Amino acid sequence: MDFTERSTRAYRTKQLYTKEELERREALCVHEQPAFCSAACPLKLDAREFARLCAEGDFTAARAMLERITPFPIILACGCGAPCSSSCRLGELPGGEGLNFPALERAAMRLGAPKTGRGMLKFKKKKTAAVFGSELFTLVTAAELARKSYPTVFYVREKDARELMLNCAPFLSGGDLDAEADRLNGMDLEIRYSAGLTPELFSAERGKYDLLCVSREYLQLVSPGEEPDPVTLLCPSIGALARCGGESGVLAALYDARRAGVSADRLAQGMDPATMRGEEGAVESRLYTDLSSAAPSRREPESAEGYGPEEAKAEAARCIQCECVECLKGCAYLRHFNKFPRILTREIYNNAGIIMGDHMMNRALNSCALCGQCTVTCPNGYDMTEICLSARENMVATGKMSLAVHEFALYDQIFSNGEAFLCRPQPGYEKCRYVFFPGCQTAAIAPEVVMRAYSDLCSRLDGGVALLLGCCGAISRWAGRTELTTETDELLRSSLEGLGNPEIIAGCPTCSVTLRNISLSPVRGIWDVLLKTGLPETASYAGTCASLHDSCGARGDEHTQQAVRELARRLGFELADGEWSGDRSPCCGYGGLVSYANPPVASELARSCLNGPPEQPQLVYCMACRDRLAREGARSVHLLELVYGVSASETPGISEKRRNRLYLKQSLLRGIWGEDVKNEPLGFRLDITDEARALMEQRMVLDTDVQRVMKAYLESGEAVLENDSGLLVTRARIGNVTFWVKFTEDADGYTVHRVYSHRMTIETR
Repeated sequence: MDFTERSTRAYRTKQLYTKEELERREALCVHEQPAFCSAACPLKLDAREFARLCAEGDFTAARAMLERITPFPIILACGCGAPCSSSCRLGELPGGEGLNFPALERAAMRLGAPKTGRGMLKFKKKKTAAVFGSELFTLVTAAELARKSYPTVFYVREKDARELMLNCAPFLSGGDLDAEADRLNGMDLEIRYSAGLTPELFSAERGKYDLLCVSREYLQLVSPGEEPDPVTLLCPSIGALARCGGESGVLAALYDARRAGVSADRLAQGMDPATMRGEEGAVESRLYTDLSSAAPSRREPESAEGYGPEEAKAEAARCIQCECVECLKGCAYLRHFNKFPRILTREIYNNAGIIMGDHMMNRALNSCALCGQCTVTCPNGYDMTEICLSARENMVATGKMSLAVHEFALYDQIFSNGEAFLCRPQPGYEKCRYVFFPGCQTAAIAPEVVMRAYSDLCSRLDGGVALLLGCCGAISRWAGRTELTTETDELLRSSLEGLGNPEIIAGCPTCSVTLRNISLSPVRGIWDVLLKTGLPETASYAGTCASLHDSCGARGDEHTQQAVRELARRLGFELADGEWSGDRSPCCGYGGLVSYANPPVASELARSCLNGPPEQPQLVYCMACRDRLAREGARSVHLLELVYGVSASETPGISEKRRNRLYLKQSLLRGIWGEDVKNEPLGFRLDITDEARALMEQRMVLDTDVQRVMKAYLESGEAVLENDSGLLVTRARIGNVTFWVKFTEDADGYTVHRVYSHRMTIETR
């Protein structure tokens, strides 16, 4: 199958999700949900951030937070019923107590510096307001209206600000009382003290204002028929009326006053005060917080003078800063981009909707290993695998996904199912009871293991064991290339039908999952067979501690996870499972083709798999995992290497992996089926320097690519001399890529010094 590069002139779009589907997915992520303390506060104080500032000793910033949410922060600090403290998760721990937020609020007001300066210049609004009544609600409502720049007149019985403050907040005393009285006097608010709050006063004054607010007590005088509980805000000019809650208490009064301010704005604009108000008051939070590592603690004792700086910092430091970061804990991909699933989902969705322009999220969505670890670590099962895979398929279908990112892997799958493909029944059988499917990576990395495993299975299983060398199609699935996936599925189905649909013995957990989805034949892992038949004589026994890395292909497959552990124990290993094992085990970086799309993320994924001391063996049962972990310096060993007494090459390069697959096929054809396979000689000497080979590995250039370039040079004789280096430079286009080779020539052949490639077409005239 040939691939062509996307066209930059064909603009197609296909909606990834409907709006409802997108929102349903996003709603599963609770990272941005408020902490429980913050959710319990009707005034919307970010109590978590407030505690953090206090713990850092930044009491000025903490004080500013209180001053933003209410005109009278000392009243709040001294009279609040503290639902935030009651909702603190620390109180759920045995013997633990919730954070003492009221004490911290009082400390912040006392230790923090007051706000200085006049702030932004605000123009007075045209609507005027009047507030009648000496109670906490009307006091704060008047202040709220003044903050909103309504020219406001406040009618009260008291003779001065201190007496008014004492009447509205009798729990204040001393300096706190004086401070709040001074705060009231400093407001842009006209206060008419010693006003006789009579029905006659209300009748005489009400027509002068656009907005009116009356206290519960005064409401009974001016409108005896009204219910006593609700607080009423009137807008005479439009005949509207808004009711605010009538609950008692400091926090309720402050909250009602804030709501009255919002109602005033809407009434003044001729709008219904009951609609489009946003989310008000306390809310329910769906935030998940892991308390497993939180230690119970008691509150810092508070003296009569309140917390000093050190006591306040110590009390605030008890806060565990509730947040849901479970997905970031377990996924190096999310940590690399430092984005939570909801944010990534929205950006990927927008990326798919771009018709013209750069698709900046292509790299991010191709960096997901599609391993499903986010789903098992997220308390709500957020599935980035489904989102990223759907987006890849969408981008491929609409021509918005560059072929370059996955082209090498796709052609590797085609090579496995083409030149390196082999499907044969066991000699002496036309139809077989079993078929061994080792997987393309096992064949590429450890061909000797495949040969010994197949020979062992043939010798110990009755009914015939066929062999099927190829790729299961996971590569094209991960790349979103549905056409190649369908083609691969048909190849495997027809091959299995030709063998009599035998039971598949898979040597790779990812292959097991893929083959179960596309085949009518039953599938089981080779570890199941080994546990049933017993270990062969070639098995090497250890008697040492080891870590076992679970393949992401076995996620959710407890049977396989336990089977490989039993196999490891029979080999004499003492296993130490860490926190990130079983279903929570990270991907090695091969899954999802991350190692092709974003090698740094693949390295981070592989490093996140390592646990235990560096000298301790890392046992694996996926050959791709073995390769990826070995590249990060781990003592990575595949269980089948131990079972069959074979040590594979430590980290074979991309060309060696291709040669290994051909070597395996040819060796089996000669040794088992007696077919003579001859390799066509190259016809000339070709040496590749270590520097050139390192560049080829980095740039994914195969030995066969270099050979084809040099063959083209032999035919055309076209090359240019690079004066600076004295090297000859030649090129040839293979598929979508033009390869360049810098070399020296002698009588025997060529020595390659540098290799590179471009996705370009060269035309000569």
